[in-house]
Amino acid sequence: MTHLPHLITDLGLILGAAGITTLLFKKLKQPLVLGYIIAGLLVGPHFALFPTIVELENINIWAEIGVIFLLFSLGLEFSFKKLVKVGGASSIMALIEVVVMLLLGYLTGKILGWTTMDSIFLGGILSISSTTIIIRAFDELGVKTQRFARLVFGVLIVEDLVAILLMVLLSTVAVSQQFAGSEMLTAVLKLAFFLLLWFLGGIFLIPTFLRKASKLMNDETLLIVSLALCLLMVILAAQAGFSPALGAFIMGSILAETTKAEKIEHLISSVKDLFGAIFFVSVGILINPAMMVTYAGPIALITIVTLLGKAISITGGGLISGQGLKTSIQSGMSVSQIGEFSFIIATLGLTLNVTSDFLYPVAVAVSAITTFTTPYMIRLSGPLYQFAERVLPERWQTSLNEYSSGTQTISTTSDWKLVLRSYLINLVVYSVIVISIVLLSAQYLNPFITQNVVEGNLGDIITTVITLVFMAPFLWALAVHHPQKEAQGRIWANRNYRSLVIVLGFARIAIAILFIGFLLNQFFSVQLAFLVGLVIAALMIIFSKRIQRFYIRIENRFLRNLNAREIHEASKMHHTITPWNVHLTSLDVAPEAEVVGKTLYELQIREKYGVNVAVIERGDRTLMAPTRNEQLFPHDKLYVFGSDEQVEAFRQFIQAKPASLPDSERENVSLQKLQIKHNSVLLQKSIRNSGIREKTKGLIVGIERRGERILNPDSEMVFQEGDIVWIVGVPRKIKSLEGGIEQVVSA
Repeated sequence: MTHLPHLITDLGLILGAAGITTLLFKKLKQPLVLGYIIAGLLVGPHFALFPTIVELENINIWAEIGVIFLLFSLGLEFSFKKLVKVGGASSIMALIEVVVMLLLGYLTGKILGWTTMDSIFLGGILSISSTTIIIRAFDELGVKTQRFARLVFGVLIVEDLVAILLMVLLSTVAVSQQFAGSEMLTAVLKLAFFLLLWFLGGIFLIPTFLRKASKLMNDETLLIVSLALCLLMVILAAQAGFSPALGAFIMGSILAETTKAEKIEHLISSVKDLFGAIFFVSVGILINPAMMVTYAGPIALITIVTLLGKAISITGGGLISGQGLKTSIQSGMSVSQIGEFSFIIATLGLTLNVTSDFLYPVAVAVSAITTFTTPYMIRLSGPLYQFAERVLPERWQTSLNEYSSGTQTISTTSDWKLVLRSYLINLVVYSVIVISIVLLSAQYLNPFITQNVVEGNLGDIITTVITLVFMAPFLWALAVHHPQKEAQGRIWANRNYRSLVIVLGFARIAIAILFIGFLLNQFFSVQLAFLVGLVIAALMIIFSKRIQRFYIRIENRFLRNLNAREIHEASKMHHTITPWNVHLTSLDVAPEAEVVGKTLYELQIREKYGVNVAVIERGDRTLMAPTRNEQLFPHDKLYVFGSDEQVEAFRQFIQAKPASLPDSERENVSLQKLQIKHNSVLLQKSIRNSGIREKTKGLIVGIERRGERILNPDSEMVFQEGDIVWIVGVPRKIKSLEGGIEQVVSA
């Protein structure tokens, strides 16, 4: 008998259980994540009624792969540019919620008598909401197009980045077992350094590579290349001392800035779903039901803390940021759950052996309960707002409205703010690049040259020259480049500020010289480094124009890559006009929708629903201001302008599916073989004038004439006696053709 490895049998058991439970949960209209967890519980070692997983170690490997692809897909949806555009309101709400839940989680753990490490990890687990569950709930409830939903998406984007930061900080705390500020600051600075370096390098290299290789890439090669890039960044992150999941997230966020992002997201979805399912099933496998019964009290308490803490903190953050009472309550009631990042943080505690065994099943139980409550919490937001409106004194409501209006002002930026901000950004970005070039040169380039090319001081000199060539454009930009020339010119025009401008200029040059000294100090003595530094500074002044041209080429390429998707998707920008309470949003036309094939004039969209279709995006084409004769096709993306209520009514209309016919009323289509007789009225008539298409709704695909086969005959071809006509259509309708055409046989 052939021996089957346990890995295959365990994987078959996992996917079989997952398939059955997810079908059941789909039928019950419940989140599939819960189905996966229950499937893991059923095939885990604590449930003997069904076959049990044999080797948990192998499943843990599959689960780790699942985490990698899960975070890769989250990175594809994340995008650092989205974070910049998220706005102050979402950032304030997210940060307030994270801080409040960290404190509440820690205090709850302490009240329950847990250890400090368990309490800290509990705070991290409770602080991050579930992107997957919220998006799915918004889809099911049809509120994805409303204003508060976009605010919540911004909160989730900020939370994703905070979750990555939390994973790094919790790992640092777990390994060092210390809570010193220096340890935390070092971890944050290290994370910021590598995030910025990977993002800059990735944006400079990867979009260019994908663009140049696009002609060679079909769906298969694009999928392979994307997975390869993901796993290479995973390896790089692990080598730098970070979680592998962080590398996957970073690569996803880099690819999110490319024009291939949506296609990659589509191609990777099946891989993510497969390994993500294995990860969530492994979550269920690790659950001990007896422990959940034992800790039923703490689970109930933590669930209440999660529901109330998140709702109140997000609502409070919304009010502070001036979003109004209704939007704030809707946002707060939408994020009262924990999900995939919480599982990852709980798994991190188990992997590092710093948390107790009970914390993991407690986190899973709280996640399951809060996931079930999510749709009901969202539905409850409307009645809760109406209740608050009745209860709150009118004076308070007036104050809230005035505060909300007051926060929505157009702010002006001074010239000094523009100049100082550009100098600070330049200093941070170019410092990271220059330091990384020096460190890479000292660690890899110099050993290679001294061991394989030239030994001794000559090898150090060659290394220094090569490194300087790579550093020169960034040193020039750091010391000389003025990204805000107009603002600086206006400041210079004021004689009172010229001395400050000169001081800033000398400070930038001094920093550039310090970096040159930092390089030379890696290979030479201090005295020699100082002298060589002066020579190098003189050479940079002499070759300043060439270095400037080289830098401008680098900057233009980086900006072109960074803005490629934005330019490609310029029509996808969302604009909100607050005073009118209307906004621009996108809706997809489902392939099976009733509106497919109809024109905008036939649908009477503006007259019936009050919305305007501003743009239709069809594949790579963008139809601006479409005419009323424009037809709708499957997968069209419509950009419509209207209020929440108008957009929601229109969304339901365009996503409505035609009623399906019962099987008894459906007609089969087949290939029919017919012969023209001598008495046929179709004799000597062309295919166009015969009326066959109109009468049968069929398509003539071929004609046999005296032993010769004519495929796809021309519409002007004339029927002759003895012709055998091949028609694709409904047999019943083809049979009803006039008697001069006799059916010979059906194929």
